[in-house]
Amino acid sequence: MLWWRRFVQGDDSKTVPKSLISVSEACLKILDQRALPGAVQYIDCVNVDEVIEAIGCLAVRGAPAIGLSAAFGLILDLDGQPENADKILLELQARGDRLIASRPTAVNLAWAVEQMLHYARSSACQLGGPGWRQRLYAQAQSLFEADREACRKIGEAGVALLEGRKNILTHCNAGALAVSEYGTALAPIYVAKARGQSINVWVDETRPLLQGARLTAFELMAHDVSCQLITDNMAAHVMASGQVDLVLVGADRVAANGDAANKIGTLGLAVLAHHYGIPFVVACPWSTIDLETRSGSDIVIEERDSNEVCSFQGVRSAPDGMNAFNPAFDVTPADLITALVTERGVLRAPFSVELKAALAAG
Repeated sequence: MLWWRRFVQGDDSKTVPKSLISVSEACLKILDQRALPGAVQYIDCVNVDEVIEAIGCLAVRGAPAIGLSAAFGLILDLDGQPENADKILLELQARGDRLIASRPTAVNLAWAVEQMLHYARSSACQLGGPGWRQRLYAQAQSLFEADREACRKIGEAGVALLEGRKNILTHCNAGALAVSEYGTALAPIYVAKARGQSINVWVDETRPLLQGARLTAFELMAHDVSCQLITDNMAAHVMASGQVDLVLVGADRVAANGDAANKIGTLGLAVLAHHYGIPFVVACPWSTIDLETRSGSDIVIEERDSNEVCSFQGVRSAPDGMNAFNPAFDVTPADLITALVTERGVLRAPFSVELKAALAAG
């Protein structure tokens, strides 16, 4: 079993389960985030169909985590004789298309699939030759390790933005449960806590699926980070009363101009933060940056089942027959974003220039 320990300090006195608990060539063991915080339950995925189902139903969620799930899911239960390299590649491509379609907004999903397919086509993989399955598995493992390192660097780069700022507001869940380990938007908070900085986090409930209430609060409490839960419509009040020093969120896709797609409700926070003169910071790994997408208007926004809005924790809360609009994400324009934090450092406007420079610098 792989478990996440306190970021930086290495203190294993308290632990939080990770999204991808264990992986092998035969099975991907996923923490079922739908059951949290009431129960810690796992799903054993032994084929790509089960991984697609886990991604679609939000048993595993968070842009990097679903990307890593796809990388491993691509190679589960993969048949193919050594001499049929072309057939194997066609099967991988078909699986990749299905995985990408399971959640279209988060670019990490497509990125991870493309990374795996690129490797499968390379001479290094020797697809169809002896040991090709093990080499594909090793490639998925390398993506996992790269995400871990990226999250560490995001924490170390982003902590400077928290200096002198105690009260942080966050939205949805961008912690250990959304990535391989550590988190993206929560990583700087954990680093600040480890360095002795006094931190208090306002945790947006995040309707309609309560990722903030169920997941972010669960993580922060487990690591002794001072936090308070608010409903989404309380954010304006706490900002107006001077109780927010910085807004720190994750992202599922960042366009070439710096527009950022994130969990629905993020745009409203950005507008509020701009009005009250509060820094609004987006933290994400470089795999979330999509330089092929020019702006947020080109990002496909996933729409989910209206029952998620018309029900609350499985109990109908709207009249029978009522329809609901349920976009899973919204797009925050770049001009409302103070800074982007990736493993390549802290980027500021003009983001189109800074992103290109960061790409060139490697």
